[in-house]
Amino acid sequence: MSETPPEEDGLFDAEALEAARKFFAHDVRFMMGCVSMDDLPPDDMPEVAFAGRSNVGKSSLINAVTGRLKLARASNEPGRTREVNFFVADEKLRLVDLPGYGFAKVSRGAANKFQNLGRDYLRGRTNLKRAYLLIDARHGLKAVDSEALEALDEAAVSYQIVLTKADKLKPAEVEAVTAKTLAQVSKRAAAFPRVLATSAAKGPGIAELRAEILAACGL
Repeated sequence: MSETPPEEDGLFDAEALEAARKFFAHDVRFMMGCVSMDDLPPDDMPEVAFAGRSNVGKSSLINAVTGRLKLARASNEPGRTREVNFFVADEKLRLVDLPGYGFAKVSRGAANKFQNLGRDYLRGRTNLKRAYLLIDARHGLKAVDSEALEALDEAAVSYQIVLTKADKLKPAEVEAVTAKTLAQVSKRAAAFPRVLATSAAKGPGIAELRAEILAACGL
């Protein structure tokens, strides 16, 4: 498992949280969507990527992190994101929305095409500082997530599990699924040793995720 930076003990102080809030209060814009590796923008600034099952809440989480309502387009139709979408924050950092996996209402061939694009991005992006694997807190890690975990381990990119929709659970349930998920990935070399529970709808965990992103990118 990836080593926790020595300056971090699992919590960010108020100063770090406020600095992260101010950073994302600056200009954040949609840059482009890519359907092939040849279309990717130059690797000239740090990037963090968001991956997860279809309908796990990637777009909603990106909107919450950036404090925008409609930056990333959320959909009730699983499998809608079929591109690698890039968003630029303060011209210093890119947030990358990868195609979802599982439950896509498309042919298996089409699903493989855009899911493989996400896999190729993870393997070939030298400026990728961390990937965030989003997991629905109500369900925890499922068999469908195993392929994503294997892809992340194979890419040897530092990745962190982020639980979404934590507001749907009681605090004790959130604590339990957080601990269980951390135990499940504890022996994976590329996994960051902290699981973060979030709610895009209600706000818990969003300030900490912003700070995690800046720390991962050295900003």
